[in-house]
Amino acid sequence: MHTLGDVQRLYDFLRRHPTGVDTFWAFVLLGFSCLWIASEGRHLTAAATTALALSVAVALRRRAPERMLLLAIAAGLAQIATNVQVNPADFAMLVIIYTVASNGPGWASRLALVGGLCASPIATLRWPGSHEDHWGNLISMVFLTIPFALAWVIGDSLRTRRAYYAQLEERAARLQREREAQSKAAVAAERARIARELHDVVAHNVSVMVVQADGAAYVLDASPEQAKQALETISSTGRQALAEMRRLLGLLRSSDDAGGEYVPQPGVDELSDLIEQVRGAGLPVRFEVAGESRPLPSGVELTAYRIVQEALTNTRKHGGPEVSASVRIGFGEHELALLIEDDGRGAQHELYEEGGEDGLGQGLIGMRERIGMVSGTLDAGPRPGGGFRISAVLPIKTTR
Repeated sequence: MHTLGDVQRLYDFLRRHPTGVDTFWAFVLLGFSCLWIASEGRHLTAAATTALALSVAVALRRRAPERMLLLAIAAGLAQIATNVQVNPADFAMLVIIYTVASNGPGWASRLALVGGLCASPIATLRWPGSHEDHWGNLISMVFLTIPFALAWVIGDSLRTRRAYYAQLEERAARLQREREAQSKAAVAAERARIARELHDVVAHNVSVMVVQADGAAYVLDASPEQAKQALETISSTGRQALAEMRRLLGLLRSSDDAGGEYVPQPGVDELSDLIEQVRGAGLPVRFEVAGESRPLPSGVELTAYRIVQEALTNTRKHGGPEVSASVRIGFGEHELALLIEDDGRGAQHELYEEGGEDGLGQGLIGMRERIGMVSGTLDAGPRPGGGFRISAVLPIKTTR
């Protein structure tokens, strides 16, 4: 185990110091070149200069690949000019061609390929071998060209593979960003939906409880029976609010296998109970249903219920004393029409146009959001002759 750890640490060290590794091999190459120069004993200065230049190209190949390529080309031309034959230092040309093909810019890679393909023919013409015929020299030239071509091909393949992996990583990162954005959008939409539900439940039921509590306090001494009835209404309204709150909290914390049962989503059929509750709270409401009642999509059912609930809550809050309201539900072939009107004093302009400030008018904003989710339309504003009017049309998608 210790041996594997030492090897891993050595490998990490070498990866962190690539120039040091290249410098080591440059010294090795320079040593072999010096041995060759000593054995030849000719052109000592020119051979030593070109060998040193090619060793420097190996040492700095990863720090400045384009410049080292030009240095290697210059050393090769000087080698031809000074009649320094092929020697171990020329191995640096293979190394620099591979390096430029894998890491250098496009122009340097193409120059390295051309230089590698020309190196062997030029060397063969400059220093012909011992072959008596031209075919022998041609075959030798071809075989000497193969290593240069392979060095460039291997380097270019490494560049292509690296670019492919980088593209995959970039694509994976982009997909991750898109998933995070979609997740945030889904969380924001869910939070908005829950906020609308909480607003509808709390605003409606608490307003009923406040009205009943005020009425009970007013008639407590004069009419205990009416006070008792108001307290019973507060109790039942509170229980209903708790039941709906449990349903909402259950949606937040439950999973598919939680096994809990919660109050179902209210719909058009529950509007009668809602209106009876509102009437019991002291608001006279006329209720009318036109057309043939039938089951509707769950989203339309819930939206219709919440619109009526919020409209009647706004009537109690803003309509003033002795206000009355009317609710009309129209079942069409392809749409459900809602009309809620009251004869009260209406609401301020900014409440239904912009939603008001400090939470005022948020119910109308919630209405628009709900209706937008089912692709419906909403018209809310003062009614001619006084009061307030809310008209909504919810499309019904029929299946054939």
